Amino acid sequence: MKPMTRNNSHISRRNALRTVAGATLVSVAGCLNDGGNSGTSGSETTASDSEEPLKRVTVEGTALVVELSAEADIDQVNLIQPNGELFGKRDVAAGAQQVSFEIGTAYEPGEYRVVALKGEETVAESTTDIEPEIRILDVGLYRNNPDKPWDEVYGESQTNSKKNGEAFVTVQNTGSGPDATVELRFTGDVPNPIENPRGRGIYETDSVVVPAGETVDLFSDSFPFGSEIGDEGMGCSTDGNSGQFTVVLETQVTGQEVAKSHNVEYTGSDGMQNCEITISEA
Repeated sequence: MKPMTRNNSHISRRNALRTVAGATLVSVAGCLNDGGNSGTSGSETTASDSEEPLKRVTVEGTALVVELSAEADIDQVNLIQPNGELFGKRDVAAGAQQVSFEIGTAYEPGEYRVVALKGEETVAESTTDIEPEIRILDVGLYRNNPDKPWDEVYGESQTNSKKNGEAFVTVQNTGSGPDATVELRFTGDVPNPIENPRGRGIYETDSVVVPAGETVDLFSDSFPFGSEIGDEGMGCSTDGNSGQFTVVLETQVTGQEVAKSHNVEYTGSDGMQNCEITISEA
């Protein structure tokens, strides 16, 4: 089945390229109630040590972290998936105040339950929504954004012509769980539109993790603004050309596509290398 497309408005070795747009730690905990009742999801929870064994539940990177109160008298924490099945369980050593579950970027999004046990008895539990929301913030080129780490990504030996043909795409995860982008495509009025790019279109990696609350730069590997104009591409001219292109991302957790269109103008030269390219939101 073809993935859904929604209009926007594994950890790669390029993690150093990430720029943080929000808090690195994004809380997705539910409010905890006395007596082991489920709480309301969607906000960070902090309970006094004397009241609740589950002090806080948060998502850090690709892990769900459960913080326990100093006086918590429990020996196991279970994580229950949205479908009701057990995701995993963690034994709690004496004196331990934290356990974690690596959820990665292949989990089922939805409401999770954290259950604290003493023997067979449920001592406390809470509910937590873990669901990513990826959106495209920006698209840019080397010639207009030389301060980006182009040499670090593509190598210092690459010519400006090579870097001029590639692009970066800034994406943000405004949701409550991590996701990964697994494909990057450029369609429409770019010199080299490719529906099925080699290597899925992201430079030297199969996927890039986007933790909840963070912003990440993706770098293309399909030469969308290259000097060679494809059969359906648009290039530069002294009289100027203008059009519209679309950036399309495929995400791993939701299996959806995220798309955003941009206006583009090519002016000032007959050759792409010296062309002035202006990109703006459509």
